[in-house]
Amino acid sequence: MLEVEALHVTFAGAVCALRGVSLSLQAGGSLAVVGESGAGKTTLARSLVGLLQPPEAAGSVRIAGRELLGASAVDLRSLRWRTVAIAPQGLPFNPVATIGDQIAEPLRLRAGMDAGASAQRVEALADEVLLDPALLERFPHELSGGERRHAILAMVLALDPQLVILDEPTAGLDPLTRRAMLDRIALLRRERGFALVLVTHDLPAAAALAEACVVLYAGEIVESASAAAVVGAPLHPYTTALVRALPLWTTTKDLRSIRGTAPDPRAVPGGCAFHPRCTQAQAICRDEHPALGAAQERLVACHLGGLQTLLSAAGVSKSYAAGRRSVQVLDDVGIEVREGESVGVVGPTGSGKTTLARILTGQLTPDAGEVLLEGRALSGSWRGEARRRRRRMQLIMQDPWDALSPRLTVQELVAEPLDVEDRRGDRCAVAEALAAVGLPASGAFVQARAHELSGGELQRINLARALVAQPKLLVADEPTSMLDASEQARLMTLLRELQVELGLGLILISHDLALVRKVTDRIVLLEDGRVAESGSSEAVTTGPRSAIGRRLVDAARTPPP
Repeated sequence: MLEVEALHVTFAGAVCALRGVSLSLQAGGSLAVVGESGAGKTTLARSLVGLLQPPEAAGSVRIAGRELLGASAVDLRSLRWRTVAIAPQGLPFNPVATIGDQIAEPLRLRAGMDAGASAQRVEALADEVLLDPALLERFPHELSGGERRHAILAMVLALDPQLVILDEPTAGLDPLTRRAMLDRIALLRRERGFALVLVTHDLPAAAALAEACVVLYAGEIVESASAAAVVGAPLHPYTTALVRALPLWTTTKDLRSIRGTAPDPRAVPGGCAFHPRCTQAQAICRDEHPALGAAQERLVACHLGGLQTLLSAAGVSKSYAAGRRSVQVLDDVGIEVREGESVGVVGPTGSGKTTLARILTGQLTPDAGEVLLEGRALSGSWRGEARRRRRRMQLIMQDPWDALSPRLTVQELVAEPLDVEDRRGDRCAVAEALAAVGLPASGAFVQARAHELSGGELQRINLARALVAQPKLLVADEPTSMLDASEQARLMTLLRELQVELGLGLILISHDLALVRKVTDRIVLLEDGRVAESGSSEAVTTGPRSAIGRRLVDAARTPPP
């Protein structure tokens, strides 16, 4: 039904709106096009009905085998409305004509219906799209935004097209109207059998209406797969960031934006256009443009094949000698953290959380099992390359008074990791780390010692010490256990913002399930040194399957006296 090959659209010779887009859609099929504002979605939609022509557009756009780029006005007129019809994003109604007259216009001009027949057909269409027929005699400004959405849908379906293009059909609608609109579009597609191209930034709508989905970024397709796979298990770092930013009812964590800003189409970065915002970008991402290739049963434009696993541990076991017997602290524990992801480890006191944190950061050697950092086993050595790799992970200890030397000033405490790394001259890094955690970077504060500071200030110094080493993964062991509620909220908000801005992975270890669910994407529950349950934060905190999970949720839900 639809074939697009190497479509390029450039405005004013400088604005690269689309850069080599290729896609196809079978008759009766459905395709969602998603991405941030400015990704090129509306430009693509307009190209699919021939509204953009050479020299602005280049490549090929074929509808039912007929080429649109370079087609004559007569050929385009014969295709529009009957073969392909579009509902544009801005609801461009004529303000001086009634809604009914505007819906009837293609019926009279293209189908040759007289006034009586077209009026009957308009009423039938209004009923079909759930638009009150009494509204047909009104002017556009007398209808609500949702009512005009239904009216434009009726107009699009007037001549029963084979391909329908809907550009942001749910934008600006309240949840009830949005749900009704999605249900009606799905029903009409089943009954009429038309192919559908849905252009939207609404990922749940894409999953509800479309079978296939393409993700646009800076005018290029970066991921193509089934809509369910794109929304439920995204692979490209950009798609993953889009999904993590969704404000869903089932999302228990706070909103998380995509770091950085979308590129200016007048100056798209070289290499992978997403690399300035990507948490896993490497030199090849800056230097070479990635092709759209097969990876994990989908198409992804990523040199690394999609989102990488930052840290994984499997079969981790650890026991301590206690007199003549041995105490099993961890037994066959596994955990995984992907790029930019936050994972919570929750359990009661004595469940093995701190031991796991020390093993993951290389401070303890497990009796069994393996820890992989960026795909490579974590060595037991503290020399050379092994030592440099271990610095990619930083442990924020539970007790800041225990972690920080009372003999050193704030300046010396934060600079200590630089001294160990022979970067003694890099004092700007100390000031930047202190500023990043909201502490003064000069004056009397940097000459203070631990006993002169509050617990909240000490814990933020602890965090600054970790950040100055430029880590890729933070392991925070009960970082708020000694803080009051206000300082706890301040530190966790700061930690979440730094994670997004710096592109860090995070393992948050805590016994406070109510706190962890606000920060993390996934949760692992430990009990007696074993994994009792793991899953998304929403699943674990709203429908726990394990007994310890249910007890922790019940305890977290208990209101204060």
